[in-house]
Amino acid sequence: MDLRRKDKRNKLRFFIIFAIFLIYGCRYSFTGASVPPHLKTIAIPVFDDQSGYGRATLREELTNKIIERFIRDNTLKIADKSSANSLLEGVIVNIQDSPVVVGAGERVVKSRITITVKVSFYDMVKRVKVWERTFSNWGEYELEGNVQLNLQNGIQQAIDKLSEDILLATVANW
Repeated sequence: MDLRRKDKRNKLRFFIIFAIFLIYGCRYSFTGASVPPHLKTIAIPVFDDQSGYGRATLREELTNKIIERFIRDNTLKIADKSSANSLLEGVIVNIQDSPVVVGAGERVVKSRITITVKVSFYDMVKRVKVWERTFSNWGEYELEGNVQLNLQNGIQQAIDKLSEDILLATVANW
């Protein structure tokens, strides 16, 4: 009899824990309404880079990843600036590279690159700025082996996270 009770309790505990993970495990919450019906297209010009970081391709990498996210999402179609219903403009304002893991002999073995961008979203039909926000996200990389490749992977992690944050702010926070 005690074994059956313990088994039922364990099953109940498992179910409760599973339900908690299911409820709270989602990364994003879509609490707002969708994009207004008069906005069907978006223009995303190449972001400016005022960070002084010195990586020539960063602005194109970030812009292309954001465009890719919008294409996959398909809420707003990508259009030319002259014909778009909405406009997303951004500026890379800061890039910070800081140590995360320090190994033997106080040698840094892992670093975190943080990219901060200021983004504005405009409704070109009503000619209003809908929002302006600063987004910041990061990626980590190892300082061993091919450090340049590792750094590129860290930058890509940060860009992936930023592009997702910007997409969600644009299409889900109405």
